[in-house]
Amino acid sequence: MNIQQLGRMAKEIANFFMGEMGEAEAPNRIANHRQRYWDPRMRAAIIEHVKQGGADLRPAVVAAVRSLQPPPPR
Repeated sequence: MNIQQLGRMAKEIANFFMGEMGEAEAPNRIANHRQRYWDPRMRAAIIEHVKQGGADLRPAVVAAVRSLQPPPPR
């Protein structure tokens, strides 16, 4: 699956949760959804996309993706 398709899916998920829960809760719900239902390869691809700047992703999606990433090594 290419990043454009993943981005589109992420936006649709964000739109749903933002409409249901609001802006503040949406990143948590998006992250939970992605953790539960997305294949590890899909998660890895969207994480890499966010590391590269996350072009065209909603802020709630970027926040959700960042919450799934392990903290950087110190």
